[in-house]
Amino acid sequence: MPADPLASGTCLPKVLVVMRCSLKRSLAAAISLLVFLLIINLASWPHEDLELKNVQNWARSVGVHEIVADWTLYSLQTVTNTTNVLNISYRYLAGMAPLQKKFLTLGLCSVKRKRESYLLETLTSIFKQSSQEELKEMVVVVHLTDPDQEWNSQMVQQIATRFPAQLLQRYLVVIHTPLEYYPPLEGLKRNFNDAEDRVRFRSKQNVDYAYLVNFAANLSTYYLMIEDDVHCSKYFFTVIRRNLASQKGTSWVTLEFSKLGYIAKLYHSSDLPRLARFLMLFYQEMPCDWLFVHFRLLLTQKEEIRFKPSLFQHIGRYSSFQGTLNRLKDEDFEEDLSELPDNPPADIVTDIVTFKNYKPSKAYSSVEGYFWGKAPSAGNSFTVIFKQAVSIFRIQIHTGSQQHPESYLQEGLVALGTQKLHTWRPGCTNYIPIGYFDQGNFDKQNLESSTSSDPECVHIVVTKNQSESLIINSISIWIKPKP
Repeated sequence: MPADPLASGTCLPKVLVVMRCSLKRSLAAAISLLVFLLIINLASWPHEDLELKNVQNWARSVGVHEIVADWTLYSLQTVTNTTNVLNISYRYLAGMAPLQKKFLTLGLCSVKRKRESYLLETLTSIFKQSSQEELKEMVVVVHLTDPDQEWNSQMVQQIATRFPAQLLQRYLVVIHTPLEYYPPLEGLKRNFNDAEDRVRFRSKQNVDYAYLVNFAANLSTYYLMIEDDVHCSKYFFTVIRRNLASQKGTSWVTLEFSKLGYIAKLYHSSDLPRLARFLMLFYQEMPCDWLFVHFRLLLTQKEEIRFKPSLFQHIGRYSSFQGTLNRLKDEDFEEDLSELPDNPPADIVTDIVTFKNYKPSKAYSSVEGYFWGKAPSAGNSFTVIFKQAVSIFRIQIHTGSQQHPESYLQEGLVALGTQKLHTWRPGCTNYIPIGYFDQGNFDKQNLESSTSSDPECVHIVVTKNQSESLIINSISIWIKPKP
């Protein structure tokens, strides 16, 4: 494999004249480190006056100047990922990897588009829709994969100008993989009768993703793949974390937070090295979104696990392949998720006979689907048993569905339970009724004082035999905010 000239310490002519000597590189690195430490120290000052703000602005401006003035200095900072399966040297174009392992990495690849670029808009949405506390637990990795180094340079300058604080705080990293590490992209198999340029594009995209997930494998506990033309829901990070808690104890490979393409697919970071290998092994066989489905199936997750509402919306009007018009929209997307229920971790039990794979847990989680049981009899129940007692503010329950409106709970009540049983029989000892269903629905607020202690169960009881099957579409529970 030919040596990477940019990774050497020698002076290079003409094209890289901006990198004349190692002294300049060392000086730039020292200044960048000094600026970074300065900003971190300034951020910890207990007071914030005009003078402090002026110093902070100066430090940031110096940091941006160092990044923008000579982005190729960052390209010299190569890192060989010796702990991952693909032995590749990446170039840091802007920012640096976090010093400590995070909870979540958001990864995306970006190339030069023929029509419009959406990368800056996507990054703006990620940072705007996240709180400062959420940002501390995640990192965004942008993999610029276009062979046009002039475009890469321009894009890095724009990113550095727009997001200097995020770069300096290690919330954002921009990397590039030299083309010399790519496998052959010409003369590939033309599966599905795709044109040669289409085969070349999708095959390179598979490799782009493989190198991205390989880089991200050690950065965080979980990894979320997104695309470079999306808009995010507000507090998407918190919703992802909450849904992860609902899947505790289950064996999942991929969780999905969008119904479109390869947007918002979540993985355990520990699976990323094998995903990188898989993509490289079959890079010329089929498009990436098909390969990802095969990856999930091979790891024995037979059904997709998709949550609603969707957390990311596709905003690109033109495709990244040939600039063709692309009108894809996710109708399940919601902009503001601040009103979503809390649904604390719980176990679900019922004595109603279940149809096929319409599991009881689907009524309580935001996974797509619902609980569907055979016609219940008076006395049958459906119980949510919390892992820990919670102070409930509001409960909302919907039964039936648009496809099966007759399958609603005709008569039933809701009770709150305390003194959880720790025997073979799950549930609670004491139940206090709080209301009845009305036309298959239940919605009641201000429940904080309904029980003498915080409830440990929510108990749905069928009070009359019914001939129709029962669908419990959703159970939503809001917890009283802590003072």
